[in-house]
Amino acid sequence: MASHSKARLISAARTVLEHLHEALELQFAFELWDGSFVPADAPRDGMRVALSETALTRLLRRPGIKTVIDLYSTAEIDPRGGSIFDFADKRPTVKGREVRKRLNKGLLLKNALPLLLGSKSNDRSDQIDGLDAGKLADRSSGSRKDDIAFHYDVSNDFYRLFLDPKMVYTCAYFTDWDNDLATAQTDKLDMICRKLRLKPGDRMLDIGCGWGALICHAAENYGVTAVGVTLAEEQLKLARENIAARNLQDKVSVELIDYRQMDGKFDKISSIGMFEAVGLDNYDNYFQSVHRLLKPRGLYLHHAITRRGKKDLNAFRRKKPEYQALVRYIFPGGEVDHIGWTLTNLEAHGFEVHDVEAWREHYARTTRLWAENLMNVKDAAIAEVGEAKYRLWLAYLCGVSLGFERGTIGIFQTVTSRRTKGLSGMPPTREDLYRS
Repeated sequence: MASHSKARLISAARTVLEHLHEALELQFAFELWDGSFVPADAPRDGMRVALSETALTRLLRRPGIKTVIDLYSTAEIDPRGGSIFDFADKRPTVKGREVRKRLNKGLLLKNALPLLLGSKSNDRSDQIDGLDAGKLADRSSGSRKDDIAFHYDVSNDFYRLFLDPKMVYTCAYFTDWDNDLATAQTDKLDMICRKLRLKPGDRMLDIGCGWGALICHAAENYGVTAVGVTLAEEQLKLARENIAARNLQDKVSVELIDYRQMDGKFDKISSIGMFEAVGLDNYDNYFQSVHRLLKPRGLYLHHAITRRGKKDLNAFRRKKPEYQALVRYIFPGGEVDHIGWTLTNLEAHGFEVHDVEAWREHYARTTRLWAENLMNVKDAAIAEVGEAKYRLWLAYLCGVSLGFERGTIGIFQTVTSRRTKGLSGMPPTREDLYRS
């Protein structure tokens, strides 16, 4: 009886997948748990998606991106014969209304029952252990230390596997698309310093300083005194080790503190890839804090990911399932605005906007290189964080790269000053930013 049920399950799966393969004109195959392929004559070493015995059953019982991610993280859905980027290149070109026309709903419904009644032996309905920190939490206080720790305290050794030697975990800047990651990250650090017009004697604050690459670069090359703040203890530890190794203790320091608790005045402030952790409802507090810490006509560089604007704020606040999955599994508390909202908030909180530069394609390239680096050290990454987390991070980096490539997400660098009456003190052109 059991063998009959398994045969019926295989038959139903084959029928459904054969129909989907034809209707969607898929350019990759499926590999079933019994070793058979759909289409049957597909090359055994070609691009295919391997499915476990329970994968289709779980998808039918709990359809949605959450189930897909659960199945992918545990290798019950397993792309083989190519990278995620390769599969993205082979995505179906048939979409929307045309898909609905092509589907044989009677055939699908007839075969849904045996799939719904499929094996329950591994039918997990729970969440992936240790990875679901992004539940709907109170975001009223802004950046939360436990959220930041969840993302950045994975382990320094894990990040070291796929980042550049300076461990810069933000968008690189490619003066040539063929530049390697190390060159592009160094060029990024220098571009930020030039945009801030850093000079000897300046006091600089970097909000969300990561492992300290920017503040060390600024101190060594521009003669500033720099302070970095972070909420990630693993970052703090390594940043301080790096500062000591470079003998910069008299010029550079890092503190484990919320930026809102900072005191003093700074000539220049940078925020590179941390604004995403602030939360949409906490922007007033954020910009008020930066304004309070910045000297009159001091410069502030705002570097942040954005989404496309919508017709109104309510529409913008609605998050697609993919976005919710990103927050749930990788970046709890993460929210991004649109560039129009960024500029409105800056002006409303006493800043004068001088320059806005789009870096979308730079981040597409950066995240692709990170993903490729991670794929190249798969075994070491799994040894460090486990296979489920490795697979989730790989999917995250690939997905984000594709998002930037296709323009569904963007990133901008905005240079502002704390507004006062009179002239801004900025140079008449931007020629100095692009000197050789």
